[in-house]
Amino acid sequence: MKLTTVGTGTAAPHASRVSAAHLVEAGGVRLLLDCGSGAVHRMAQLGIDWSGITHVALSHFHTDHIADLPLLVMAWKWGQLPARAEPVTLYGPPGTGALLERMAAVHGAWLLAPGYPFTVREVTADEVVRLPGDVTLQSCAVPHTTESVAYSISEGMRRVVYTGDTGVSDTLADWAAGCDLLLAECSLPDAMAMREHLTPRQVGALAARARARQLVCTHFYPPVEAVDILAEVAEQYAGPCTLAVDGWSITL
Repeated sequence: MKLTTVGTGTAAPHASRVSAAHLVEAGGVRLLLDCGSGAVHRMAQLGIDWSGITHVALSHFHTDHIADLPLLVMAWKWGQLPARAEPVTLYGPPGTGALLERMAAVHGAWLLAPGYPFTVREVTADEVVRLPGDVTLQSCAVPHTTESVAYSISEGMRRVVYTGDTGVSDTLADWAAGCDLLLAECSLPDAMAMREHLTPRQVGALAARARARQLVCTHFYPPVEAVDILAEVAEQYAGPCTLAVDGWSITL
């Protein structure tokens, strides 16, 4: 299982971070977690085979997590020759279907019928979605927006948990228990703390309670980069911690 942090930024324009997007590759599955602004061109810049993505999963509906989705759907049809023929499945929390209909009202009906098999599937918290091979996808509600979810991707004994955007949640920590890698948002410093996002110390506490084997932080607003994130995380979490950048990757 391989994780690549395609976009580690937020809604704040940043010189070296595009908005949220992360690619998990496991067997024949190439799953893009979120598709925020700049993600599609960043994949091209990084040499990532964006045309080979098989699944997309949206954590919630904020623009910095979904803005490039119409561009990706369009790129598969008109941005390559020959046009895509392989199927794509888009996963998301309840409301994803209605979101795509609203997007299509703006971008055009092609977004719902792009000319290749394109399935939208809403995932509930009690589901275990079985992807090709020995890969499974599950979700857990998190406190950010009403629809926000975290995702767990498992292949055999390996498990990656992606928090999406979240506030403090013991439920999330317990659900993520024992994961091999926790990919967690780390948005704001203590001085700007809010209940919809995590500070470095809160991320450390989440990873510690989850007993994550390793922690990877992402989704940095510029002010949090002015503090010693690793030191503040380490006050709560004793395991290895990485501050992701666009293009960072790890194979489990």
